[in-house]
Amino acid sequence: MVNHVNFIWNIAESLRGPFKPSEYGSVVLPFTVLRRLDAVLAETKPKVANVAKATETMPDVLRHLRLTEAAGHQFYNTSTFDFAKLVADPQDLRANFSAYLAGFSENVRDIFERFEFEKTLNKLAEKNKLYSVTEKFAQADFHPNVVSNIEMGLIFEELIRWANERSNETAGDHYTPREVIALMVQLLFALDDDALSKSGVVRSIYDPTAGTGGMLSVADEFLRKMNPDIQLNLYGQDYNDASYAICKADMVIKGQDVDNIALGDTLTEDAFDEKKFDYGLSNPPFGVDWKDQRAYVDEEHARLGFNGRFGPGTPAVSDGAMLFLLHLVSKMRKKEDGGSRVAVVLNGSPLFSGGAGGGESNIRKWLLDNDLVEAIIGLPKDMFYNTGISTYIWVLTNRKDDDRKGRVQLIDGREMKEKLRKGLGSKRNELSTDNIKDLVTLYAGFEDGEHSKIFRNEDFLYRTITVERPLKLNWHATAERIDAVFAAKAVQKLKEEDAEALRATLNRLDSDTVWKNRIAFQKALKDAAKIEGLAVPAPLLKTVTTELGEQDDTADVCVDAKGKPEPDASLRDTENVPWGEDVDTYVAREVLPYAPDAWVDHAKTKEGAEVPFTRHFYQYIPPRPLEEIDRDLDAVMDELRAMLMVVEA
Repeated sequence: MVNHVNFIWNIAESLRGPFKPSEYGSVVLPFTVLRRLDAVLAETKPKVANVAKATETMPDVLRHLRLTEAAGHQFYNTSTFDFAKLVADPQDLRANFSAYLAGFSENVRDIFERFEFEKTLNKLAEKNKLYSVTEKFAQADFHPNVVSNIEMGLIFEELIRWANERSNETAGDHYTPREVIALMVQLLFALDDDALSKSGVVRSIYDPTAGTGGMLSVADEFLRKMNPDIQLNLYGQDYNDASYAICKADMVIKGQDVDNIALGDTLTEDAFDEKKFDYGLSNPPFGVDWKDQRAYVDEEHARLGFNGRFGPGTPAVSDGAMLFLLHLVSKMRKKEDGGSRVAVVLNGSPLFSGGAGGGESNIRKWLLDNDLVEAIIGLPKDMFYNTGISTYIWVLTNRKDDDRKGRVQLIDGREMKEKLRKGLGSKRNELSTDNIKDLVTLYAGFEDGEHSKIFRNEDFLYRTITVERPLKLNWHATAERIDAVFAAKAVQKLKEEDAEALRATLNRLDSDTVWKNRIAFQKALKDAAKIEGLAVPAPLLKTVTTELGEQDDTADVCVDAKGKPEPDASLRDTENVPWGEDVDTYVAREVLPYAPDAWVDHAKTKEGAEVPFTRHFYQYIPPRPLEEIDRDLDAVMDELRAMLMVVEA
C-alpha cells in the first residue's frame, strides 16, 4: 500500500507550478478512481463491448441490466478506450478522454461530474500535463489480483487524508478524526462479537452524514478483519458534491454497490425512505442551524407525527444535530426483525439544552421512555479539527441486553487522551489505542465505577412545576406612581379631556393614605372619578390599579371573582422535581418552609428530561490550606528579594 501511495504522491508533486498543493487532490483522487475502475473492468471489457453493440436498440433499463451482467459489476464502460489506448494516442488524448468518460454507466459518470473532472482535464491539457499524468497512472497496476478491495480502500483513504491536509478548507469539514471513528465503530460492535463472527453473516451500515465516507470505511475495515467472509452493505448520503464524489468513489473501489451512496440533504431528501439498517453511524454538523430545512421538517412533523422521523419534536432552529439523531432512530430495524444499534457523536448541547416541554427535552424524554439510550461517552476536548468544544458519543439501540434494559450507562473519557506534539487546526488531543480499549472495556463491562456510572432511565426525567405566590399590593397616590400611570400605553390613548379628568381624579386621592386592600382602593378611585365626572371602564380600572400598585407583603391578598387568591407574576417561580418524587412532598420540604403561602399551579406542570453528565462525574477538590499558600508566597518573595539584591550590587 505504501508503495502505491508514494507512487501517486510523486505524480502529484509533478504538478507543482501549474497547480497549487491545495489542488493536487482534484487531480489524483479522480485519476486513482479511474485507474482502479479501468483495471477492474479490463477482463470483461470485450464482452461488454459485444453486448453494448447488440443492445443498442433495447430500452435503457433492460440494456443496463444486460451490460452490468456482462461486466460482472454494478457499473460498466462501453467505450473502446482504456488507459493503454489513451496513452497510445497522445495527439487526441483530450477528446478520447471525454469519450472514455462518456462510456461509463450513469452511476459512475456521476462521480466524475461531481469531481468536476472535465475542468481538471481541461486545465491539465492547457498546462501540458495531461499526457504525463495519464501515462504515469497507466503504469500503476491496480488490478484486484494485485491490490485487494481492502488495500485499495486504504490507499484511497490515505490519499483523502493527504489531500485534505493540503487543502485550504478546514480538515474537520471533511472527516472525523480516525481514532474517534475507531472508537465509535468498536462501541457499535462490542456487544455483537459472537453474532458477527459467524459464517454467512449479512449486515448493513448507514451514515446519513457520510462526508467522504470515513465512518463507513473504518466500519468496513473493522468488520472484515473480524470476519473476512461477512457480507457488508454500506449506505450513505451527503449534500456536498465533492464529499459525495469521494465517498462514492471510495465505495466503488471497495467493491460496494455504487448506488448505495446518495447525494442530497438527508433532512429534506431521504434517499433511503423505506429502508432499515442493522447499524448506523453519524457525525452531524455541530451547532449548525436548520432554518433552510425548517419548512420541510415542520411540515413532516405536523403531517406524519410519530409515523415520520420527527414525531417527538424538533430542536431549536440554531442546532439541527438532534434531527439527525431522530433520523437514525427512524432507520432502526424493528426489534422483532433483529433490531439495530447506532452511534452518533454530538456536542454537549443535546444533553441538556431546552427546558421541560421544549423540543430538545421532549426528544430526550421520548428516547428514554422508549429505552433507546444505551450509553453516552464523554470525549476529551480539542479532539476535532474545526472545534475545541466538548463532544459525546451517544449509543442508541432497540435491542438492549436484559441487564441493560431500563438503564443508561455514562462513561467519562474526558481525561483519556494523548497530547499531540503539534496541533492540527483546533485538534490538540487524540485517543490512543489504549484509550480506545479502555473506553470499550468500560462500555462492555457495564459496571459502576470511577469512570462508568449506571442510571435508571427515570433518573434523567423530571417535572417542572410552577410555584405561585399570592398577589399582595398597596396603593399610594404619590406623584411618582401617578406619572407611572400616565406612562402606560392605554392611558396615553385617552382623549385629552379624559386624561385631564383622570389626573384630577388621582390628585383627589388622599396622598397620605396607603390602601392595602384592592376593593377598598378601587372604591375610593371610583368615588373620586365620579366627582370629576370620569367614567372608569374595566380596562382603564385595571391599568390604573396595576400601575398605581406596588408589592407589599403586609397587604391583603388580592382574590378573583370566586374568592381564590390571584398569583403575583413577579413572584412566580419554577422548580424541577425528580421524576420519582411526589410533588406535594417536594413542595412541603423545599418550598413551604420559605414561602408558607405558596401553591402549585398543576395546570402548568411540564415533563422534561436532561442528562447532567458533568455533575455526575464532578469530584470536589478542596482548596489548598492557607499555611501552604503562605509558604509558597514567602518562597516567591525570598526569590524576588534575592534578585533585587543582585541587581543593586
